[in-house]
Amino acid sequence: MDLSVIHLLLILSASLDGESNESRIYLKIKNGDQQAFRKFFDAHHDELYRYLTSKGVAKEATEDLIQKAFVYIWENRASIEEHKSLRAYLFRIAYTRMLNLFRDNEKFDQNKEIRELDYPDSSSQPDQDIHQRELNKTIEEAISAMPEKRQNVFRLCFMQEFTYKEAAEFLDVSVKTVENHMGLALKDLRSSLSKAAEDYL
Repeated sequence: MDLSVIHLLLILSASLDGESNESRIYLKIKNGDQQAFRKFFDAHHDELYRYLTSKGVAKEATEDLIQKAFVYIWENRASIEEHKSLRAYLFRIAYTRMLNLFRDNEKFDQNKEIRELDYPDSSSQPDQDIHQRELNKTIEEAISAMPEKRQNVFRLCFMQEFTYKEAAEFLDVSVKTVENHMGLALKDLRSSLSKAAEDYL
């Protein structure tokens, strides 16, 4: 099997969770700590920017949505539940405002992909570049073929690097549901990648 495929499968099996440290930061924000809020802002601004632009939001509108989402959290910090993911809540606020923006502009596309895969450019090595593009295409086709809920869970957990808990809170489902969807998504993806590797060899 190709090394890039093996590397991808290893990444897919990983789960990141710094809940205790995040809970402390959330509690500080709840208590009005501006430095903690700034740290939260710096940690999540760029990823939220990439998320919104990948959904088709114009750059100018993206910054406006982000600012409003952070301001909303700060103004409503007294209601923060430190045991819940503030990051997931931030994304949920921005996502809801994004839908409202699309609705108001009559540009909302139900079939818009959550996120496009973005891999390093290897154009200096033609053979590797061709194989990489084929692999990317196989991965995207496998993901797009998944049922909508399974696909959304996978894109959040793998591409946005949400923890299972954060994805569950963002999608308003149980952690067990997220785990089940990820298990099925990994099975689908492994099957597609294994077949692609065999065809390549």
